[in-house]
Amino acid sequence: MELHVRYEGDDDPEKCSARKLARFDLAALHRSARATPPGLMLDPHAERALSPADDAPGDRLLALDCSWETADAEAFELEGPHRALPFLVAGNPVSYGTPFRLSTVEAFAGALRILGNREHAERVLGKFTWGHTFLELNAEPLDRYAACADADEVLAVQAEYLDAE
Repeated sequence: MELHVRYEGDDDPEKCSARKLARFDLAALHRSARATPPGLMLDPHAERALSPADDAPGDRLLALDCSWETADAEAFELEGPHRALPFLVAGNPVSYGTPFRLSTVEAFAGALRILGNREHAERVLGKFTWGHTFLELNAEPLDRYAACADADEVLAVQAEYLDAE
């Protein structure tokens, strides 16, 4: 599956996981919405949760890389179906342990695992010293989400984690 990033460039370049993915040819960066190809867009504002039933147009997964302070619904207006990731906890050093506050590589890895691409998720996280931490922290929910039939089942599993919070 191809990974594409609509890149805003407003984060610290030294900590930007999207830039590192691009350096290793694991993702393509696009500086404008027009240059970004259509695909399955990871969007925290989406009305539907990502599930194994989702198809990625063109076998492409898209993410927006921008500062959390500037992320709003309009920034995610890219072509293709939009899906929200379910409850996952950040493993990166900046947002460690914070639910729903994932780096770009963590969002990609979570989506890849849910869509049944475990090896691809491990490969992209393997470029980060803390990458294994994300998979360890989220091992159980990722396995459970990946076993769901559709978005409704994913939301039911997510509800169990949110109720436990």
